[in-house]
Amino acid sequence: MHTLGTDFQQTVWCYLKQIPYGKLTIYKEQAEKINNPHAIRAVANANGCNRVAIIIPCHKVIGSNGELMGYGGGLERKRWLIEHEKNHSNQNKMLV
Repeated sequence: MHTLGTDFQQTVWCYLKQIPYGKLTIYKEQAEKINNPHAIRAVANANGCNRVAIIIPCHKVIGSNGELMGYGGGLERKRWLIEHEKNHSNQNKMLV
């Protein structure tokens, strides 16, 4: 799937798709993984520009203090998605 965005946004979104199901990361780590460690706010902004949040799972990124940070669908939905993946990722391991 190709979504419209800047080269930077594409890089940020590409990393989001690599985060395993049921796992979380922080904005700082995401910035470091795309070799731009000082772009934490730009990474957060790019995540917020993501228009296909289920396919490009920006809900998997939280603040370095463990707090849920902005999500276009609302923090309650972000919390639900995180919990849903957490609960079902363990079930998937048992099926393999």
